[in-house]
Order: sequence, then C-alpha cells, then structure tokens
Amino acid sequence: METDLHPCRDRVGISPGKQPDPAGIRKIAEEYYRTGQFYCSEAIVKTFNEELGLGYPEEIIRLASGFPLGIGGAGCSCGAVTGGVMAIGMVFGRTNPRDPCVERCLLLSRELHDRFVNRHGCACCRSLIRGMILKSPGHMQQCVALTGEVAEETARIILRETGIPAETVRSGHDHDTGNGAL
Repeated sequence: METDLHPCRDRVGISPGKQPDPAGIRKIAEEYYRTGQFYCSEAIVKTFNEELGLGYPEEIIRLASGFPLGIGGAGCSCGAVTGGVMAIGMVFGRTNPRDPCVERCLLLSRELHDRFVNRHGCACCRSLIRGMILKSPGHMQQCVALTGEVAEETARIILRETGIPAETVRSGHDHDTGNGAL
C-alpha cells in the first residue's frame, strides 16, 4: 500500500525568505566542525536551523550534543548521520500523537542512512574512524568531510521533498567547496 506523504508538505517550516543551497550548507556545517565550534551532529542541526530559517531557538543544538563520536563517545551511530536525521525531523517531524506525517520523516531518514551506508559501508562511528587517534588531523579531516557530506545530502533530500529546486537557489555564501557534487 502506497502512502501519499505530500499532504504534510504544508507544515514544513522553511522560512520563505531563505534560499538554501546544498553546497553552501555543506561548507557552513564543515566550518562549524573544522573550527571547533560544534561537533558533527551539532554543526548540522545549527546549520539547518539557520540556513533554512526554521525558527527553533538556539537551544535546539543541545538536543544534538550527545550524539558526537558515535553517541557520547561509544562509537555507535555516526554523529553526522544522526544530525542529518535530526534535521529531517526538524522539517518533517511530528508534534501531535498519531500524526501520519511521521511516516514521511521515517522514510526520508532511512533514505539518508541508506545512502550513507551505500557510500561508506556502514554508519558506525567506530568503523568509520578505525585506526585514527581522536582529534588527530586525520580524524578531524575525516569527520569534517563526513559532516559536510551528510549536511549536503540532507539538504538535497529536504529541498527535493519541499519542491525547492537545489540547482537554482543560493544562500549568498561562497559555494566552491572543492569537494565536487555528491
């Protein structure tokens, strides 16, 4: 049975004045992580809240603070992926019991997860950084890149689902990340 998930579109909270760009979102999230301002999941949540104009208070970042380093350093789920899932929930999640729009959120979250796993073989932080010393240059480079990759992929999913064409919008940031398209 196929479910029509698009009726939930009218509840998406992207600010009409914002024109997000996936490459720009990538660069901003990477910079938050690279400069040590925020870890992976925090950087993604902050970037989406700001760049999509979602209107959540800055305290929303606190919800993402336990996910870095595979859930508090346990090495489980990649914090970038969990941050991307949180961003999808910020746009498509539910607040009312039994709201069927949660099905759309679940499908999009699974899509993000599966794309990441197909690209990297897993979504386990411990495996993704195997052999790296925490906070070493190699670890930082790997995690900055993963944070940016997930931020960009999440943006593409959100923009596709909201009907905003990613190719034609710009957020006013320098978009040459040097990383190429996903």
